[in-house]
Amino acid sequence: MSKDEVQHGIPEGVPVVRCVAGGVFMGLANLVPGISGGTMLLAAGVYRRFIGAVSELSTLRFRAGSIAVVALIGLAALGAIGGFAGTMKMLVIEHRWVMYSLFIGLTLGGVPILHKLARPIDARAVAGTVLGLALMVGMFVFSPDETVHRHSMVFMFAAGVLGASAMILPGISGAYLLILLGVYVPILASVDRVKGAVLYGGDIAAALQEWRVVVPVGIGVVVGIAGVSNLLKWLLLKHEKVTVGFLLGLVVGSVLGLWPFKVPVQPAETALLEETLGREVAAGPGVNKDEWPLEPFTPGAAQIAASIGLIGVGFAMTMGVAWIGREKPAKGSGAS
Repeated sequence: MSKDEVQHGIPEGVPVVRCVAGGVFMGLANLVPGISGGTMLLAAGVYRRFIGAVSELSTLRFRAGSIAVVALIGLAALGAIGGFAGTMKMLVIEHRWVMYSLFIGLTLGGVPILHKLARPIDARAVAGTVLGLALMVGMFVFSPDETVHRHSMVFMFAAGVLGASAMILPGISGAYLLILLGVYVPILASVDRVKGAVLYGGDIAAALQEWRVVVPVGIGVVVGIAGVSNLLKWLLLKHEKVTVGFLLGLVVGSVLGLWPFKVPVQPAETALLEETLGREVAAGPGVNKDEWPLEPFTPGAAQIAASIGLIGVGFAMTMGVAWIGREKPAKGSGAS
């Protein structure tokens, strides 16, 4: 722990610049599947401060330092999400195979982080990894129709809880979980529409309709950060090997949902796709492109090579962030 940190993770003095930078990084991380918000806070050097402050506030201990840390990081994260949600949505829709190839690398970059935490590997870590991997495979195989997800406030609340919980932990991507649950692009689209209406005089009535997405997700985020993060902290304290192994399994299995070679298909061209899927797909005029069904395509050799290269770039980016944010032993102390 650094000199300016004391017991319980509460700082003696609040480092405003690092808190704001960490919040911006965390907000951007929650827009990019594969990058963990926790990893970004580690890179900014405020991870312990944030976890300590959340623990204080969630147990109704309202200290000035805790409030300042959470406010600075939280507001900066919200600003980053609001500012870049539209750009990220556009990139994912218009350049899916490029972005998803990058996301695969970013996700796999979290594996060494969690593997290091799990060492020395024992039976408990292996059991946790197998359990986490099995869960992700099950979610991928048995994931229901994502059009059901988009119109369920309960599901949106659950997505907010899961996404917020994941962003607390280094190596775990909340944005990826939103992709797997089928709500990543809908949430980005809702945030972007609300931002456009508020800041640029857009359709206020249309923006108000987004409350069915924004409100339950927002409440879920608060519950996830305040509640589930403390549960995970307790599990890491009491059952560290199994828990870290489980998280490792989640990260490895998460790649299943990131197959990049799919393309949105215009609804008018999907009659045969309906027969293949055995269900209706979005059709008719006025359907947003983020609601178009996806159809696999066969990539060319150049695309495959570029995809592999992007995976390598993403992996290197996550590893680089982890290296920058690595903890260094205090001067004059032994390794701990």
